Amino acid sequence: MIDVHYTPTPNGYKVSILLEELELPYRLVRYDMAAGEHLKPEFRRINPNGRLPAIVDHEPADGGAPLPVFESGAILLYLAEKTGRFLPEDPRGRSLAQQWLVWQMAGLGPMHGQAHHFIRYAPEGQDYPVNRYRNEALRLLAVLDRRLQETDYLAGDYSVADIACWPWVRAAAVIGIDIAEFEAIPGWFERIAARPAVERGTAVKNAANFISTRPVLTPEQWSNLFGENMLRSSGTPIAPAG
Repeated sequence: MIDVHYTPTPNGYKVSILLEELELPYRLVRYDMAAGEHLKPEFRRINPNGRLPAIVDHEPADGGAPLPVFESGAILLYLAEKTGRFLPEDPRGRSLAQQWLVWQMAGLGPMHGQAHHFIRYAPEGQDYPVNRYRNEALRLLAVLDRRLQETDYLAGDYSVADIACWPWVRAAAVIGIDIAEFEAIPGWFERIAARPAVERGTAVKNAANFISTRPVLTPEQWSNLFGENMLRSSGTPIAPAG
């Protein structure tokens, strides 16, 4: 059994989709991040970075103690290697899948995440960061589109690279990006969306206020997600105001 410490975000969906594809038994341990449930010391022992998702594999391949794994990309690689699936065996295909997975972790996810923050959460009127990160989100989608004009899937066959990218592309509509404007992304997106495991892996939805374009957060929720409560939980020194 695998425990999945989880909230239904693009990074969370990566893990639930792959687990459904692999048909591995798992249990969702759901967190309300707005309520600060991810800030507790018990979760820090699983993920020192204090971010979701993370997993605990109670049946690791070495037969030892339960194994925690954090960072969604590392989780995808761990599960693919554990099962021998969705990561090509040939060296070139394997390298391609790893390259595009790292590209998602280093570029597509973080830049789209910043676009989501400034467009959906940050105080309005900050034109520079909104334009900066939305333009970078568009640029990265153009990179993805060029690759998908060459092949149906990022590494040739459907792999962890596609599973990593797809949920972030799915969320682009929330920040006002229409993927129909691209040449190859829509077909790739629909091929993956039609997979039964993807439908099951995205069945868990977020609270309604976190789907809306501009979620309304209380001061406490803001602090848990972005402010002092989040910083204190990590032991970050907080400079006095003013």
